[in-house]
Amino acid sequence: MNKYKAVVIGASTGGIEALGIILSYLPDDFNQAIIIVLHLSPQSKGLHQVLSRQCHMKIKEAEEKEKIKSGVVYTAPPNYHLMVEEDETFSLSVSGHINYARPSIDVLFETAADAYREKLIGIILTGANSDGSQGLHKIKEYGGLVIVQDPFTAERDSMPIAAIAVSEIDYILTLDKIGLLLADFIKQ
Repeated sequence: MNKYKAVVIGASTGGIEALGIILSYLPDDFNQAIIIVLHLSPQSKGLHQVLSRQCHMKIKEAEEKEKIKSGVVYTAPPNYHLMVEEDETFSLSVSGHINYARPSIDVLFETAADAYREKLIGIILTGANSDGSQGLHKIKEYGGLVIVQDPFTAERDSMPIAAIAVSEIDYILTLDKIGLLLADFIKQ
């Protein structure tokens, strides 16, 4: 039985393409929840629809108080922080920007780490700031698995480099290898 219950993924510049590659490797019977924060304009809409073209799993925008289910990909609504509560439901907030962003990757990662502890996988992808590095560090402190996109393959390497600088990383991989690694987890 797989020891992980959820995967959180954070991305910024170049993130739509990066997420599309990873999600394309996951089978429709992938048995974990995937929760995504992507830095986008507050006016952006339909990220889940764009990603659904490359994803075999059900994908939707997270809603307030929604129960998190295995086998579903959730995206943060534009201009809201997305948080995971201890009872494995979502909450949304319009509190101030963190790391110049709302939604903030650190907010998602840190709240998800509190809820899932060692049963969480955190992934940092391409991006031009350091958002997500502190949250990834917290996931590692709880005993979760942490993965970072190889900075040499990222459209913007700042987020992967910042994450590598503050935490012991389990895997530094290209996007296709991240997708293959996640897909292998359902076979374990």
